[in-house]
Amino acid sequence: MLAQIHEHIVNELGQSSRTDTIFVVTAILFNLIVLGVNSAVAASASGSQASGANDFVLAVFILMTVLINAVAVMALTLGRRTRQTLLDGLMAMYADNDVDQYYDPSLLANYGTRYMLFASVIILLAITAIVVPLILRWM
Repeated sequence: MLAQIHEHIVNELGQSSRTDTIFVVTAILFNLIVLGVNSAVAASASGSQASGANDFVLAVFILMTVLINAVAVMALTLGRRTRQTLLDGLMAMYADNDVDQYYDPSLLANYGTRYMLFASVIILLAITAIVVPLILRWM
């Protein structure tokens, strides 16, 4: 039974990792695409063919950028908590079976740092996707 629980926790960790990867990659690609689209819209909005529609489209894309990135960061936060809970369970199981010396507890802190770095990349790209087009629009 213990082996089945161990396998289940390890499978959950793998699924959680894949889900986190999907959120990170999707958010990064979205931010890069929106940066290009917003820059093009902002450039045309500041040119001779400027219209209120360009500013409205730019505002909608900015709003969607904020919302999608907020969802991605919340998903990463949930993934971080899930991973921590699963790893705590594994560590307890290892301690109960006197094999915990083979798992370095500093790895738990490293996982938390990794999630923070992923979220930082997403947030910085989101800021870039918003600020650069606004600079193009108003300068």
